[in-house]
Amino acid sequence: MILEACVESLEEAKQAERSGASQIELCGRLDLDGLTPELNLVKEALNKLTIPVKVMVRPRGGNFVYSKSEFTEMAQSIELFKNLGVQEIVLGLLTKQNEIDIESTKQLVALAHPMKVTFHKAIDELDDPVKGVRQLMKIPEITAILTSGGKSTAKEGAEVIKKMMAVAQGKIQIIAAGKITNENLKEIDQLIGADVYHGKLIVGSLK
Repeated sequence: MILEACVESLEEAKQAERSGASQIELCGRLDLDGLTPELNLVKEALNKLTIPVKVMVRPRGGNFVYSKSEFTEMAQSIELFKNLGVQEIVLGLLTKQNEIDIESTKQLVALAHPMKVTFHKAIDELDDPVKGVRQLMKIPEITAILTSGGKSTAKEGAEVIKKMMAVAQGKIQIIAAGKITNENLKEIDQLIGADVYHGKLIVGSLK
């Protein structure tokens, strides 16, 4: 079982590693559900941690429909992270029609190569997240999807997450998320049976 800890500081990242996290999702502003972190924080995390570090690319809080200037900002962040040696980024883009923005996603994913890409919980905004998995499977560089099955918690979204896993057939890693902690992890795992679980408290408090 892979445990992905969501962190916003070097101290939290180091504590997560000590507490048994398998990998880190590094963000800024978790109070806004995670934004692109500062470049210096990314550098420090890459230097100080021995476990894999995934980096969020999200220019602002709110919805996942981005303007041209925000798209350009995301592209610039991706270039910077690639030059730093980041192995994987996390992003998600939607259209005004509440569908995955396939074209913009393909452009950013191509720019990110050879970095891996996780499509984040923007997929939970869709009317049908399972359909979203089918669409993202057509973009080979996307290797993972972070989801709570369209619900606010993984427990509530368990049935949809399992459907997403069935469609993915192991070709894309489905990362279960949504209020998963070290205390309810066993219960959630029995419900879902995912390979990867994500959360701020996935290995306990990092304070």
